Amino acid sequence: MATLIQVRDLLALQGRLEASRMSELLATPRPMIDAMLARLEAMGRVKRVTEDLSGCLSGSCKRCPEGNACQKTFWTLQ
Repeated sequence: MATLIQVRDLLALQGRLEASRMSELLATPRPMIDAMLARLEAMGRVKRVTEDLSGCLSGSCKRCPEGNACQKTFWTLQ
């Protein structure tokens, strides 16, 4: 199981990561990573970054049946 410090250190080393990738690298279940990221965000240590919509292939993400599924959310240090 990873700790808050390990999550923070991983972000410091990698720059930005998706929660799923952090889960893989730290061998920690995704719900635990999500909870730790929420705690670190509340503490003002990390921030959530969403990829802009310019990467959408169809250009119509707002009307897409998948909703915002094509948007990726990354985490980075604040």
